[in-house]
Amino acid sequence: MRLSRDGRNDLPQERQRTTARIVLDAVREPMLQLLLGACVIYLFLGNLAEALILLLAAVMSIALVVVQESRTEKALSALKDLSSPTALVVRDGVRCRLPASDIVAGDIVVLVEGDRVPADGQLIEAATLEVDESLLTGESLPVRKRVGGADVADARPGGDDTPLVWSGSLVVRGSGLARIVATGSRTEIGRIGKSLNMVESAPTPLQIQTRRLVRLFAVLGLTASVLLAVFHGLRYGDWIKGILAGITMAMATLPEEFPLVLTVFLVLGAWRMSQNKVLTRRSAAIEALGAVTVLCTDKTGTLTANRMRVSALVVAGEHWTVPDGAGMDLPERFHTLVEFAILASRPDPFDPMERAFHDLGEQFLQQTEHLHPDGVLKHGYPLHPSLLAMSQVWQMGEAAACIVAVKGAPEAVADLCHLSPTEIAPLRHAVAALASQGLRVLAVAQADWSGGALPETQHGFDYRFIGLVGLSDPLRPEVPAAVTACIQGGVRVVMITGDHPATAAMIATKAGIPGVAVLTGAEIEGLDETALRARLATTNVFARIMPEQKLRLVQAFASMGEVVAMTGDGVNDAPSLKAAHIGVAMGGRGTDVARESASLVLLDDNFASLVTAIRLGRRIDDNLRKAIGYILAVHVPIAGMSLLPVLVGWPMVLGPVHVVFLELVIDPVSSIVFEAEPEEAGIMARPPRPPDAPLFDASLLLRGLLQGGVVFLAVLGSFWLGLHDAHGEQVARCMAFVTLVVGNLGLVLTNRSITASAFTVLIRPNRALILVITLTLAALALAVGVPWLRDLFGFAALDPARLAEAIGCALACILVNDLTGFIWRWLDRRRNLSGQ
Repeated sequence: MRLSRDGRNDLPQERQRTTARIVLDAVREPMLQLLLGACVIYLFLGNLAEALILLLAAVMSIALVVVQESRTEKALSALKDLSSPTALVVRDGVRCRLPASDIVAGDIVVLVEGDRVPADGQLIEAATLEVDESLLTGESLPVRKRVGGADVADARPGGDDTPLVWSGSLVVRGSGLARIVATGSRTEIGRIGKSLNMVESAPTPLQIQTRRLVRLFAVLGLTASVLLAVFHGLRYGDWIKGILAGITMAMATLPEEFPLVLTVFLVLGAWRMSQNKVLTRRSAAIEALGAVTVLCTDKTGTLTANRMRVSALVVAGEHWTVPDGAGMDLPERFHTLVEFAILASRPDPFDPMERAFHDLGEQFLQQTEHLHPDGVLKHGYPLHPSLLAMSQVWQMGEAAACIVAVKGAPEAVADLCHLSPTEIAPLRHAVAALASQGLRVLAVAQADWSGGALPETQHGFDYRFIGLVGLSDPLRPEVPAAVTACIQGGVRVVMITGDHPATAAMIATKAGIPGVAVLTGAEIEGLDETALRARLATTNVFARIMPEQKLRLVQAFASMGEVVAMTGDGVNDAPSLKAAHIGVAMGGRGTDVARESASLVLLDDNFASLVTAIRLGRRIDDNLRKAIGYILAVHVPIAGMSLLPVLVGWPMVLGPVHVVFLELVIDPVSSIVFEAEPEEAGIMARPPRPPDAPLFDASLLLRGLLQGGVVFLAVLGSFWLGLHDAHGEQVARCMAFVTLVVGNLGLVLTNRSITASAFTVLIRPNRALILVITLTLAALALAVGVPWLRDLFGFAALDPARLAEAIGCALACILVNDLTGFIWRWLDRRRNLSGQ
């Protein structure tokens, strides 16, 4: 009811393009305007049939654009749904994660560090909660929040100790619960009209390259078209035909496929990645995936399954292995350790590690005095980069004194407990023994507080050390194969974790990450940039790393010329995610700020999904190069046969109707057929694309022009053979057109693979290609075989011998291009070997 009354919790944003808008944009395209211009000229000349055919072609062209653009819009809409923010909401006493757009006034929203506040709300619980409201106020410092204590009627963003949180603000510390009071346009951010989506993205390197290429060929094509029209008018005195020749030339050379191909490949590429649990937030990431050389990953939840389980307990040197099932009691001396591990965790845990402590208590401490369901959490001290421990202060019943529980890295808790060197030595030995089993090790301590105001920091308590907890988190079964695929593909896998060095080394060994050396955060602090880069050359495992050290590692790898992909999930990971060439956030356990800083989001938090994204990125790279090479090649014979006959005084071979026929083949082939091409064999067995290499390099352009030149010579030869027929011009035009269409399909086969012959890839499935070839050959048969269509195209009937000659010329050019491709591939291999 409230959702239908108040509407969805969305800010105003750009609408999805309608079919009418797509049609209007298509009509504005230069190619379609040239087509309609030719239609008008044919009407002026009294050629009604040709004018109607061109008009029909224009309608078909618009329909093709609508189909392709609608498919793109649907993919974009699906991606938008996936990328829309979510919120943790309490409904009917149950916590559930919902799309932020479904939140209504009255909902209870859970706020934790790193979350973006989904709507305006009033706090009903708050624990050391601080919020960044700079989006609304411009103030860079976070503000404190607390329950009650202010008049909410006239409250506005900004200022400390207010009970309201505002849509769009960011939780930077602590946690809380808020009751939603306003959604959508009724929120403060909705009223003042600000939106996070108002800033337009800068063009990506690939878009810049494409625009350059489009401008170059557009200038050359239009210049040639004008000169051709003027030349024909001056030499032959027929300005109408000169204009038609110029229009034909312009239609043959305008590179209108390039932007379409780029859009389709990037959008459908992002859609394909989403089907493999990887969400693309920035299209530049798709371009960079094919060039990634270093993949930095965290351990917990990415390499491991994030299913924490307490496996070992240590108290006063005594070890106890936690059994997998029921049937064994927890020894009494370990009760206090489990009790305070639970008290040092949130009462309603979301973190898998804290859930594991609660699960252990439910398994072994039921019906004991060590569980405190009636305890009141008075204050919390969150984890801090300078102190890897967190404490919670509890009041139990009517007691005046409070008890304090702390858990964290053993060295941090030992520091809080002021352990002596003789006490630390056996502690280190116990930690190393647990870590060598691949366990994550935490220490637990307790304190009492009966004073007045609580201390500012955790160091103000007099802690007593209790013991150690070892948690297991199994390696994901698919990780070793994914790591191996990366290594074979020239992508270096680096693990960066906050865990103990022995734990990190054990997990790295199980995952197949090469090298046994481990570099710790403390060691990194003592290294200058030159020494750090020297260690990076031989180290793949980093332990006890702080978030700011992650940033330093990313910057160091980048300064060495590496293309870096970096995973992260916390608020403090945001700088390193932004600094990496590809920042990768976690979709399941990641914070909103991490996801907003990242280029990619792993929807399942799985390392193998990221490796799949790299594989798909390489496939998109390959197929985009194939499509561009094909577009360049196919326009060479069309432009050549539009230009050469006019220059040498032959009859015009191609008119607008012929070019339209060819364009109706080229557009779907370049944008749909090549996008659907499966990946090359051994795609992950070759090194990444050099980071400084443009996607559209001189080799690609030259190869495309050479392929097109071969087809042009074949078409020219076919036309010359036809000129010796009794019906001369019409037979020659028909033979040239048959050769051109079949040669065009040959170019598709030639460019389908970078590593294999055109005839080898015939058995490789591509349903879009089969459909296009079938429709093209059927349309060609109609154009050649139906008398009134022959007249429209200016053809004469071909006897079997002439048809065989035309097809033979096309097959000859396919063979030559395939042989040229073989030589080109051989030269590429030679260059690669000499470069190693």
